[in-house]
Amino acid sequence: MKYIDEFREPEKALALQTQITQLSQHLKKPLKIMEICGGHTHSIFKYGIEEILPPNIELIHGPGCPVCVMPKGRLDDAIAISQNHNVILATFGDTMRVPGSTTSLLQARATGADIRMVYSPLDSLQLARDNPNKQVVFFALGFETTAPSTALTILQAAAENITNFSMFCNHVLVVPALEALLDNPDLQLDGFVGPGHVSMVIGTDPYQFIAQKYHKPIVVSGFEPLDILQSIWMLLQQIIENRCEVENQYNRLVEPAGNLVALQAINQVFAVRENFEWRGLGDIPNSGFTIRSEYSQFDAEIKFTLPNLKVADHKACQCGEILKGVLKPWQCKVFGTACTPESPIGTCMVSSEGACAAYYKYGKTNRKKYAEVRV
Repeated sequence: MKYIDEFREPEKALALQTQITQLSQHLKKPLKIMEICGGHTHSIFKYGIEEILPPNIELIHGPGCPVCVMPKGRLDDAIAISQNHNVILATFGDTMRVPGSTTSLLQARATGADIRMVYSPLDSLQLARDNPNKQVVFFALGFETTAPSTALTILQAAAENITNFSMFCNHVLVVPALEALLDNPDLQLDGFVGPGHVSMVIGTDPYQFIAQKYHKPIVVSGFEPLDILQSIWMLLQQIIENRCEVENQYNRLVEPAGNLVALQAINQVFAVRENFEWRGLGDIPNSGFTIRSEYSQFDAEIKFTLPNLKVADHKACQCGEILKGVLKPWQCKVFGTACTPESPIGTCMVSSEGACAAYYKYGKTNRKKYAEVRV
């Protein structure tokens, strides 16, 4: 298939649905399959994929939204940087409304902080060129998907010797998070729909531990309806045949060893932190990047004094449990009432990849209504 509309053809989707239904009749117990990526979660609800699955196949939403897993303390650190005199803080748009402990970046900007939305780290580097008398800090976050662009921007800043530029690095790694989920006794999973964007960078080889250590199948998937349906079909084939392997449905873009140029840039600029705090998952060893000492002049954590505090989530917000896949959004008492995209309490309602935002946007607001659609 060459064109995007071919990945949305109803006839092919119906054929996959029929095969999935037939295979599901051979299952010995109901299945719980986690889609790791927030982009998959939104595709699943946008195209009504879960609604056409047999009732004995349940999709669980994982911690694949980089904005959602950001703890309040790190957001407070970013806000503290923005409140320094002579600082421009650059960030992606979906971080602007994420609530910190007392305020958000958007509210901080309204009270005078110079916070600007950009589309890429290179945009923030241009801000530094255009404002030589200001300190420009880029709020860098995301999984391995966005880490290469951050690394390449730092390399460009070093090549040009731009001294008024730095990064507040919050990049996280998907593999340690998956291991933390698999070690959680409260979450019993039967397989994974693997992340597409992350895997374009790291490849499929790093997921071998899921099959070898934890004996769970994983299929790396694209984001179109037929991609996801085919990935679920491939997982069912593995489970019925009692196989546990790493398979690649997204082979048109994902290689087993990943993108070697991107990985080289990451390894050149970043080192792995001993620990990094994840919202809902707590401290996970070796799960985040920090800037290497060779590029410490571009490390905002060295350049600025930060609060560096751990801050608990709002008591009414169940975002942490939703990120772990333990709860569905409608099980949070404030979902769709006190917490909406216009006035979010938790990160899962803010980001374009958040599970709560997906449920709210596509009308999956309560268990009864959803169950009726699934039947």
